[in-house]
Amino acid sequence: MSAVLYRIGRFSASRPWVLIGAWVMIAIVVVVAAGTAGSELEDSFEVPGLDSQVAVELLSDAQSEQAGLTARLVATPIEDGATFFDSAAARDRLVVVRSAIEALPTVIGTSDPAGALSAGQDAAVSSGEISADGRVALMTIQYPVIEELDAGDLGELKDAVAASSDGSQLRIELGGDLFQNFEDPGGGSAEMIGLLAAIVILLLAFGSIIAAGLPIGIALFGLGVGIASMSLIDYVVDIPSWAPDMATMIGLGVGIDYALLLVTRHREFLAEGLTVADAAGRAVATAGQAVIFAGGTVVIAILGLAVAGVPFMTAAGIATSIIVAMMVIASVTLLPAFLGLSGHWINRLGIHRRHGIGGGVGSGWQRWGRHVTGHAWPYAIGVTVLLLALSAPVLALRLGFPDEGTLPESRTERVAYDLIADGFGPGLNGPLVVAVDLDSGGDTSVVTPLSEAIAADPGIAAVAPADIDEAAGIATIVAFPTTSPQDDATFATVQRLRADVFPEVLADTPVTAHVGGQTATFGDVADRVSQRLPWFIASVVVLSVLLLTLVFRSVLVPIKAALLNLLSIGAAYGVLVMVFQWGWGKELIGLETTVPIVSFIPMFMFAVLFGLSMDYEVFLLSRVREDYIATGDNDGSVISGIAGTARVITSAALIMICVFGGFVLGDDPTIKMMGLGLAVAIFVDATIVRIVLVPATMKLMGDANWWLPGWLDRVLPTIDIEGESGLPERELEGGDQPAPERPEGVEEERILVHS
Repeated sequence: MSAVLYRIGRFSASRPWVLIGAWVMIAIVVVVAAGTAGSELEDSFEVPGLDSQVAVELLSDAQSEQAGLTARLVATPIEDGATFFDSAAARDRLVVVRSAIEALPTVIGTSDPAGALSAGQDAAVSSGEISADGRVALMTIQYPVIEELDAGDLGELKDAVAASSDGSQLRIELGGDLFQNFEDPGGGSAEMIGLLAAIVILLLAFGSIIAAGLPIGIALFGLGVGIASMSLIDYVVDIPSWAPDMATMIGLGVGIDYALLLVTRHREFLAEGLTVADAAGRAVATAGQAVIFAGGTVVIAILGLAVAGVPFMTAAGIATSIIVAMMVIASVTLLPAFLGLSGHWINRLGIHRRHGIGGGVGSGWQRWGRHVTGHAWPYAIGVTVLLLALSAPVLALRLGFPDEGTLPESRTERVAYDLIADGFGPGLNGPLVVAVDLDSGGDTSVVTPLSEAIAADPGIAAVAPADIDEAAGIATIVAFPTTSPQDDATFATVQRLRADVFPEVLADTPVTAHVGGQTATFGDVADRVSQRLPWFIASVVVLSVLLLTLVFRSVLVPIKAALLNLLSIGAAYGVLVMVFQWGWGKELIGLETTVPIVSFIPMFMFAVLFGLSMDYEVFLLSRVREDYIATGDNDGSVISGIAGTARVITSAALIMICVFGGFVLGDDPTIKMMGLGLAVAIFVDATIVRIVLVPATMKLMGDANWWLPGWLDRVLPTIDIEGESGLPERELEGGDQPAPERPEGVEEERILVHS
């Protein structure tokens, strides 16, 4: 494959405008097509086979209003101490606002808290639309199913409320499903902070503005094309609205990382006196081969999310995989075109005179390598204990989904959530929708005893009157838990209704009941992911062991690598539990309340991090193996490997930490969680694991590191992932003339640089 990649890289560098023009044309076509015919990304939590999904399908088939989205308007009198019981002006304004909302084209209907007040104080409170103290009014606004809506409907609601409420009588806050599906979470500039930090690191590392700018530019270009394509891919698979944010985070990290390593290798070849075209071709043939290996591993691992059996996770995985694949392709085709275009200018426009990122063996790292290998047992035991301690909170991992109660207090959805919880109880923020299939007989006699049994459950605060559609054979019962949507007790109530309450009432009937609603759906998804997560982890680990066995022709090295990757990822999981579930240091990342770990985050993190960890593992161990084959000295090769690769690993990891860390500053707790988890895992992997635990364990294992049974050695194909075998003779600048003076920023000794 190296020969093919060499030809690609050389062609791109020799004819840069051909490749650049082709990419620009592709970008124009994709962007124009997305802008004119692209599909609107929508959130769908449909998961076949779940009880909550059965409830949704029943309600949808019966064309029940409960099948659509809802918005909630929460109002309270502005005047201190005033209530809806004694303020006629507040009640009148509530009528005006309701009339304006009902006039909206997509609104099916609304509840009528003002009408409930006209029936008297007791009737208003019992309706569930006025709080017991009269301070809070709740209006539920019913919309059709999500497929018939878009972000414009949310904008129309906001405008109608703003125009009809003069602000003198009522304080009005909004929330509900409509906001969760179409509201822009904001914080879009947060990731720019991480990107700017990455630029600074690249400038300091390369010492050249051009060399530093190329990885950023290629990553942004590839990301732009990939994100634009998602609205087109949405025609084939339903891409969730949050997938672009997730893909942006991962795409920027890997894109900059891959381009950085290719630029580094190219500059090393230039420093050896090679022509620009030959240097670019060899960079793609060597570092590019490893980039394809690493990127392919990430893509395969992310596509493995399909084992969860959750369609929206699979779709998000496909979207993210496309971005990663785009970064790989751009790195091995578009980047060498710019390398050819920049020529030797890549080493100019320097900002300082120091050794670059691709420098050789550093004496400081050599001393560190000798120190670690000289104290292998203490370091191996101490670091392992530390990582196990960081991983221990995983035992308390609780999967779920953030709701409006986890948003910043500045958001109207959060204020509405708190007002509802204070006025009516926390359970009103997460109602359970029970869909009762009355079967073809339409037997309605069981609805009343079923409602009574649900109301009698200790986890249920109240039950609304049942809505019976005899023609459709469906009854709908809305129940309000005593606990908040994020409380573990709420999903326990859901499970108890399914396992105990429903069978007891419906045992001798053909009638079935199913619990739906957003709270039940999120709980069901989290439960399924928890069941499938061990299988997903096992499959990714097995895949990585097989691939590393092929690359390094060793049995113990791949197993050790997999175990160490598990430790670094486990530590990241543990930090997420400590911060997001337990609240340790949550203020430092702008988190105002604790939240459960989003159900798909562990799988996404594991897929991405295992691929990236293998990237660093291949980089380090290739150098170690190269030296071991040449010398037969295990201890010396370990020290040499650490000294020759630590600078590159550290720099690349620091850039990724900055990119991922930038997303922690946003408002969306899901993106915050993913960013922190990735940043922590990369930090642990690139520091504690790669430069401490790996050399310590390899020292202890000695020559056994490279043991491979003879029969397996004969069966396995040989993969030269970093070598130059099969490439043509090197082309020097000026033919047979001596190599030109080495440009500043590049050290004398060339190192093995790849992903």
